[in-house]
Amino acid sequence: MASSMIEIIKQRYSVRSYDKKPIEPSKRDQIVEFLRSNTTGPLGCKVRFELVEIAENQKDQLKELGTYGMIKGASVFIAGAVTKGPRAMEDFGYCMERNILKATGLELGTCWLGGSLKRSAFAARINLAADELIPAVTPLGYVVSKRPVRDSIIRFAVGSNGRKPFSTLFFDQTTDRPLTGNPDDPVIRALECVRLAPSASNKQPWRIVKDVDNHSYHFYIKLDPMYNKFFKEIKIQFVDMGIAMCHFELALKDQVISGEWKDAKPSIDAGGFKYVISFTIKK
Repeated sequence: MASSMIEIIKQRYSVRSYDKKPIEPSKRDQIVEFLRSNTTGPLGCKVRFELVEIAENQKDQLKELGTYGMIKGASVFIAGAVTKGPRAMEDFGYCMERNILKATGLELGTCWLGGSLKRSAFAARINLAADELIPAVTPLGYVVSKRPVRDSIIRFAVGSNGRKPFSTLFFDQTTDRPLTGNPDDPVIRALECVRLAPSASNKQPWRIVKDVDNHSYHFYIKLDPMYNKFFKEIKIQFVDMGIAMCHFELALKDQVISGEWKDAKPSIDAGGFKYVISFTIKK
């Protein structure tokens, strides 16, 4: 079992085929307790998460959830909701990724599902309120001992196998200057954890610029019009930004470095990238 958050981040991957082995009560209790405590994102939005469990004699109900075909063998899911409002998607992404990393640390498999699910079916199971949205869910369980060929095909189809180079994601003061640094530097380690973060179709929409003060890191997004077209209220790529924020902050905390998120409105020419939020490391 991984001993540090950075190790857990490196170990996490999307699991699409699950073993029938049930989750032990002790691990289930740890997950439930964590979900109950994980209720507010770093930008102030309210979130809530619940376990959705399908009994053995209710397997036909899995088709109602809309995950059939993409996910095989899972009967337990973490479904999450966030109150509608500004920053809701970023906060949801941040908090759901915390759940996923908690599960990874318990040697349980997960997989972000934002497109291939019937939100109405999950909404009924968690009593979704009128002012809430379900951006995504994740299955939860043990990984099959041998990864099926279908998983490799799906990973290829959704682009899961590749990651963009460090130099195309992280920049020094301007988006024209790639960020460089010692791999042992704590911030470089944290940024590498961001590079490993999951995202829709593995597009990795985050772009991060280090400020001239060497303590502030500005998060930008490279938007894909396709995602804005197919998802209206639920902005999947802003959920991805929340995931990146989670990896960055937790990897820094793992190295005993703290800071705060704030809307810094930096005066940086970021080209076509849209500013999202900034993280300032405490000196």
